[in-house]
Amino acid sequence: MTQRFVTPPVEGRADVLAQAHARSREFGLRASEAPDFAPLQRAVLRDLVECNQSLYAHALPVMETLHAQIVDTESMVLLTDSNGVILHSLGDSDFVEKAKRVALCPGVSWSEAHRGTNAVGTALAGGQPTVVHGGEHFLHANRILTCSCVPIADPFGRTIGALDVSGDPRGFNKHTLALVRMSAQIIENHLFTNQFAEAVRVRFHARSEFIGTLFEGLAAFGGDGRLLAANRSALFQFGQPLDALLAQPFEALFGMAFPALLQQASRAPGECLTLALPSGVRVLARAEYAARPVFSADSGGPRAASSQAASAGCPAGRPRAAVTFATLDTGDAQMAAVLRRVEKVRGRDIALLVLGKTGTGKEWLARAMHGESPRRDAPFVAVNCASLPDTLIEAELFGYEDGAFTGAKKRGSVGKIVQADGGTLFLDEIGDMPLAQQVRLMRVLQERSVVPLGGTRAVPVDVRIVCATHRNLRAMIEDGTFREDLYYRINGLVVTLPALAERTDLPILVERILARLRREEPDSERMPAHVSPEVLAHFARCRWPGNLRQLTNVLRTAGIMAEGAIEIGIEHLPDDFLQDCEPQPSESARGAPTAALPAPSRPARMEELQATLIEQTLARNGGNISAAARELGLARNTVYRYVRMRTTH
Repeated sequence: MTQRFVTPPVEGRADVLAQAHARSREFGLRASEAPDFAPLQRAVLRDLVECNQSLYAHALPVMETLHAQIVDTESMVLLTDSNGVILHSLGDSDFVEKAKRVALCPGVSWSEAHRGTNAVGTALAGGQPTVVHGGEHFLHANRILTCSCVPIADPFGRTIGALDVSGDPRGFNKHTLALVRMSAQIIENHLFTNQFAEAVRVRFHARSEFIGTLFEGLAAFGGDGRLLAANRSALFQFGQPLDALLAQPFEALFGMAFPALLQQASRAPGECLTLALPSGVRVLARAEYAARPVFSADSGGPRAASSQAASAGCPAGRPRAAVTFATLDTGDAQMAAVLRRVEKVRGRDIALLVLGKTGTGKEWLARAMHGESPRRDAPFVAVNCASLPDTLIEAELFGYEDGAFTGAKKRGSVGKIVQADGGTLFLDEIGDMPLAQQVRLMRVLQERSVVPLGGTRAVPVDVRIVCATHRNLRAMIEDGTFREDLYYRINGLVVTLPALAERTDLPILVERILARLRREEPDSERMPAHVSPEVLAHFARCRWPGNLRQLTNVLRTAGIMAEGAIEIGIEHLPDDFLQDCEPQPSESARGAPTAALPAPSRPARMEELQATLIEQTLARNGGNISAAARELGLARNTVYRYVRMRTTH
């Protein structure tokens, strides 16, 4: 069952190019246009690379190997993001100079909307490997190039970038596309292994010599044996798309009980065993996982062991699992970039300021920072500045002496700052702290000591400060509601957490949140361990105004409603959930009536639902098809096809 990489047939390729040229004209481009020499500013490009850090880091060594294979052939290797913006390039010096004449360099977009028909833009638009040779380019200026490009997908099949080799047409080699395609698959396999480092991974193929190569199938399973993701080779061997396979149990896919697989892998790590695919084809497979599951005698299923003692607020006998950077790294590129930046300062005395909308997981990041720092054995103390009345926040933070004010406790209180001595103090919603307390906090940070209310003696403290807010602190400084000196004291490193609707790791988040709820919630043994594919598809279309907090609450309620069921279904979701998750119209579209979303229990209206979502998303993005496709998680050609159907009816 070896996969063969082949160039599309001539007639099929001609159709692809004809459609690309038609789109180029629709974008309003003229074939005689000169190249645009306006790459992104260096700082903006650096931020873009940071947002695509996981792709960039895994692609770089593969690019270097690919370049070594084509060196001295008047060509270069390019990596782009999902929009066709070049992130990095490697090439022969003489050809690099030639490429700059047509703006083939980092920071420049080579999407079809900007460059017309070209391998990068056309491969991303069509979602398939593409060769554009010389005169096949739409812009005359680009006909000095021959380009072979392959889209790069994440473990869930979503396009996150592209790998391209561009060169002089006179040196064109028909085997170049095969090299690029294999290199792209190596990158995808590396991304897959990294994303599912903590999952149970199965490597398989009908021929043993292909296990451990880029041709092997890779499938990742959660602790309950349900499929999380599969790479291209695995999907090829299963003969089904990922959507049809997601959340299927291991036994349905390989004909073996999941606990039996883990036991065999534990007894003989690294050895292959024979499994059977649903098609009846027998494959050799090797299972691996980072942490050995602990088997529960009552259920026969694996449960992750926790080395952490029960923490305050957790139900008796149900310790809260420690939050680590690995816990939070669930495959989203933006989140991975944040974690990499935070990791670099975790053992240093540098203040951290976490920005992001309410419910995006700011406290989780702070806990992970504390748990992986030298202060991990000291206290982690969290204070929500927005939840405390102005009259109490000073006493809560700085403490007070006996009799300092009416109602004060006997013997006083040391305050949260002193409680955190030696550890980490997390000040959530720092933008809601009153100005008077901002002055006192500034003094504590400068002098590293606290004078409690009603006291005269300064108490020395050694705390690591992590602050968070959803507010625009710079605007508050302009308004005089936040102190500028405090701002520059707490923003040693500033990171922004992405909203849930912007993240690409929803299936893994659902899996991990359910696992945590089953571990920590009282009487949760009968709560399902996974959601149905219909629920997951519905989740993917939601706005999630409450972000991770809303997702957790929805799963907690639905899990209780579904107790005893095999999985959480549409019927178990809270009644008000659909209203909260209806897409909102853009400002320009708010004057027009918005079509209501159909109930998710009526799958016959899925086409109407998709049409409604596409209409609203296009309006919200000002008609930008690429942006709408990215937000919807659809292929660009799907949205293009819808737009063409709409305009012809």
